[in-house]
Amino acid sequence: MIWDILKSIIYGIVEGITEWLPISSTGHLILLEDLIPFKNVSSGFFEMYEVVIQLGAIIAVILLFFKKLWPFQNKPQLMGAERYINLTSINLWLKVLVASLPAAIIGLPLDDVLDTYLYNKTTVSIMLIIYGILFILVERFNTKRTAKIQTTADITFKTAALVGCFQMLALIPGTSRSGATILGAILIGLSRPAAAEFSFFLAIPTMVGASLLKIVKFLSDSTFSGEEIIILLIGMIVSFIVSVIAIRGLMSYVKKKDFSFFGYYRIALGIIVLLFVIFA
Repeated sequence: MIWDILKSIIYGIVEGITEWLPISSTGHLILLEDLIPFKNVSSGFFEMYEVVIQLGAIIAVILLFFKKLWPFQNKPQLMGAERYINLTSINLWLKVLVASLPAAIIGLPLDDVLDTYLYNKTTVSIMLIIYGILFILVERFNTKRTAKIQTTADITFKTAALVGCFQMLALIPGTSRSGATILGAILIGLSRPAAAEFSFFLAIPTMVGASLLKIVKFLSDSTFSGEEIIILLIGMIVSFIVSVIAIRGLMSYVKKKDFSFFGYYRIALGIIVLLFVIFA
């Protein structure tokens, strides 16, 4: 069991880093499964584990952006409902929910189909390369433009819905949820910090919903063993700690630099994976 605990720590580190950077956490976890698979857990548990481990990363977002996300307040200087309800936060949550609908509508019915036919290294490698190229091209195009939307508060419901449509692309493994939403948001006219931040918020309902779906599916066929619970909790805790560092680092990075580096990284990793698929 000690080896599986150590592996869960590694998985948590990879999840915490790749969930927020536009380089595909799912793609990295698929590759990690080949390199260091768990030995003492069921295949059903692992399918659930690699999704539910994301809850640790979500808690990191909620903690870091708590003031923006918490819808309640107590400001005696205000009158009526505004004294107790943060309308700015409520407005933000409504936009997040609007942006979450496209992926939910398309993704929920196709969950099993996508897992069966697209959850493989070939798909991951192709998507890594395609979106790596797109990041480079979009950033080159973006150097000639000035972002129209500088903060998440400036996002309209129409813009939120458009970003949500881009998030649907991330249903294909290797695309990257954050990558698809950030890329789409930049094309629509969001600044890099606003695009990254809204991508973080959009992850909350998306990943919580996906995690609950996987847990229900797992428990409908089997139950957790004591070892599996420990492995899952350790992965979530590690992903939470690493996510805090990764989110802060990314927000600092995008204030000064663009996403081209991640494009080159995706292309390089995609080529390595593709070569592995061909010659392994």
